[in-house]
Amino acid sequence: MDKIALSGSNYLQCVDNNLFSGHNNSSHHDLVENFEGISKKYFGDKRYTNALNSGTSAIHLALILLGVGKGDEVICQSATYVASANPINYLGATPIFIDSESETGNISPNFLEEAIVERIKLGKKPKAIIAVHLYGMPYKVKEIHAISKKYEIPIIEDAAEALGSTYNGTLCGTFGDFGVISFNLNKIITTGNGGLLLNKSKIIQKRVNYIARQATERLPYFEHKEIGYNYRMSPVSAAIGVKQFELLPNNIKMRSEMHSLYTKLFKDHDNLYVVKNPSILYKSNNWLSRIIVERKSKRISISKIREQFLDQNIETRHFWKPMHLQPIFKDAPYYG
Repeated sequence: MDKIALSGSNYLQCVDNNLFSGHNNSSHHDLVENFEGISKKYFGDKRYTNALNSGTSAIHLALILLGVGKGDEVICQSATYVASANPINYLGATPIFIDSESETGNISPNFLEEAIVERIKLGKKPKAIIAVHLYGMPYKVKEIHAISKKYEIPIIEDAAEALGSTYNGTLCGTFGDFGVISFNLNKIITTGNGGLLLNKSKIIQKRVNYIARQATERLPYFEHKEIGYNYRMSPVSAAIGVKQFELLPNNIKMRSEMHSLYTKLFKDHDNLYVVKNPSILYKSNNWLSRIIVERKSKRISISKIREQFLDQNIETRHFWKPMHLQPIFKDAPYYG
């Protein structure tokens, strides 16, 4: 065999698709694009969707597209899972954590504005706000977005847990500059692993697709001019997701019925409170039902309640430990 130069575009990959099933197979992309089409239809024609391998990836890419980099600051709800905050650190930025208000358990408008004013005075205007619909409960959309508009700071709407939840009749995930959905195994529908990034621009959708595919140029050989990520949803996950979307209405109905049952069971208990929608504007998907136990009662033990639930084959756990109390974020600023 003659010698062949193995450098750059001179190297020719010979792949027999009969032997290596699926390599460069466009049907794989078709599966993902089909899932994106279904999700786009669900959220409305004014939203563009990118199917990714996780909600965390979606937050990371949203921050990149908003120009967040080393030395920047990003506001983040403190009462959330760590995946909301970790991507801020991926980019060398600093999270600014905000306390919750009591009605929804989500980011407080008062502390949010206090933080923005102080950070601006310090010469560090935040580059973005990550607001979370915790456990499926919509945050105070009207108040939070009014502050966002006032100070011209974009919102990444973390609706990872809120697929199907609505505020004033509009689906969560569609209010922010970016919306994030998770299809992790424990979510209201699942693709095994997976996430969705929503935005309002076809151009941004194409840009996300490019970065999420390792920033591969459209050339007859592999060339990369930027750093990209392996964030695209797998075709297997996409195929599962297509069928899962059909189950969403019934899953929300069952979760709501379970929430109503808990509300009824504990309605006469002075020291237990089941969190419910604050008003008719809010409609949670009830992904998880939250029970608040008042500490003033010495008769009630949270560990005992958990044991009794477990005896009935019902899993319970503590709320998310707030981010500003996590060891990895011990030096991050906090307002609350």
